[in-house]
Amino acid sequence: MLVEHPGLAGAGITEQEEDGRGTRSLLHIATDWPGHFPRGSEAVAVLVAAGADPRARFDGAHTETPLHWAASSNDVPVLDALVAAGADIEAPGAVIGGGTPLADARGFGQWRAAHRLVELGARVTVQDAATLGLLDRVRAYAEADEPPSPDEITGAFRGACHGGHLRTAQYLHRRGADVNRCGHDGMTPLDIARAQDADDVVRWLRGLDARSAS
Repeated sequence: MLVEHPGLAGAGITEQEEDGRGTRSLLHIATDWPGHFPRGSEAVAVLVAAGADPRARFDGAHTETPLHWAASSNDVPVLDALVAAGADIEAPGAVIGGGTPLADARGFGQWRAAHRLVELGARVTVQDAATLGLLDRVRAYAEADEPPSPDEITGAFRGACHGGHLRTAQYLHRRGADVNRCGHDGMTPLDIARAQDADDVVRWLRGLDARSAS
């Protein structure tokens, strides 16, 4: 089809349904939830070779790239194919705070994709590092000449609870994290740890008399 119809690789697909309204590229289609489609990385390579833009943006409620979608689906082979094809690993526009593909992977608990992005050189924030349990990086941020603000420390603490990383959570607690801060999701750190079945973090939080929002 790509040979018979030059320009097809750059076509946009428009959805009118309320929950998916907007225009996406064929690379977005190839990386859409739940991902892991048969021969997905090959499909990416074929589309890019035919002229598809690996940095294409969704045109609608957000501006995510195909790499954001591969990260959100934990689809590491397709993620690798997109990066090899020139996708921007630091592209903003994630549904998680307008951030990078790493922000999506971290926010949706797609750990393999998140760690792969870090391996590929993605910039790591203190919240990224805490959520992934990268305690050495968290320490480097917290003990720098210009350390994170109290709000950033608490945000990183919430991330550590989300990722189920007890030692990281304990370290951030010692740095002043608020153990009962309720986020925009209406959840406290205890709620977050429960949702992730992080039992050791839950037991520790309970020992601190941490509260649930419910």
